[in-house]
Amino acid sequence: MTDFIRTPDANFSALGDFPFPAHYHNWQDLRVHYLDEGPGDGPVMLLLHGMPAWSYLYRDVIPPLVAAGFRCIAPDHLGFGKSDKPTDLHWYTIARHTEVLTSLITTLGLERITLLCQDWGGPTGLAQAAMMPERFDRLVIMNTWLHHAAFEYSEGIRTWNRHWQDGGLFCRSTPNVAALFLLSAGFIDRDTMVQAFLSGEPPVGMDSAGERMYGGFAAPFLGLADEAYNGLRRFPLSIPLDEGDNGNAVAQAHHYDVLLKWPKPAHFIWGIEDDVFTEQWGRDWCRQMGGASFDPIPGAGHFLQNTHGAKVAEHVLRQTG
Repeated sequence: MTDFIRTPDANFSALGDFPFPAHYHNWQDLRVHYLDEGPGDGPVMLLLHGMPAWSYLYRDVIPPLVAAGFRCIAPDHLGFGKSDKPTDLHWYTIARHTEVLTSLITTLGLERITLLCQDWGGPTGLAQAAMMPERFDRLVIMNTWLHHAAFEYSEGIRTWNRHWQDGGLFCRSTPNVAALFLLSAGFIDRDTMVQAFLSGEPPVGMDSAGERMYGGFAAPFLGLADEAYNGLRRFPLSIPLDEGDNGNAVAQAHHYDVLLKWPKPAHFIWGIEDDVFTEQWGRDWCRQMGGASFDPIPGAGHFLQNTHGAKVAEHVLRQTG
């Protein structure tokens, strides 16, 4: 049996901007949460989050997609959101996250899929398109990457990795990751973020919009033991900065090569203020994929769905219309 922690439903009861009912997929002895919004027979939008987010990230993206007739499936990776949180740090691997997502797709029988992926949703989601291309109609790629020999890791990525290593800024008990989203959204400055991150307390001086956002990203871990945070810790430590590292570098490189020959529509939507996955990298990748389109979003950073969800949906609907 897997030792895990399950976030109480009460943690999510006050999220007024997240009205979506919960659905669950059983994978081995664990429960994977996902959203399932829109017509059951509609073409599928598969919306994948990264670290340290959950399906709440897509709260402003889903309604316009549903209104346009799409079925939106938005899972929470194990260790995140409403999904169960295994307590063993070493339980978490990118290959396992990928396998869990494959299980969800095949169990639900998803087809005619448009993939929306960002951050770690890229390596886990793009693997599905590389392995099961018959299920996917198009790719929407946002501020992510796939490891390959020519990829140059930005200083932003390397700094992020260092912060989670022993002695790093974020390597501590019950890290207050919700504060990171407030910094990215411009609600607080870096000093206030660091203070909140270290203290575990909500940042001071937020307006109602900031408080609402903070509550949404804090909810999955509120009141939980430190072991519940191991899933989010493992993602930064899994970045394959060096060949042979633990982030399934070889598999990612293979998927990258396969998808360079992707024969179906592909679109890039990019938050161009991101210092982790830069605009230049996004444009280079888009160019390598031939006929792909590129939509920059000025003012948007790494978590573009969080701050510019309506604009993301607008670009997606224009490309799929």
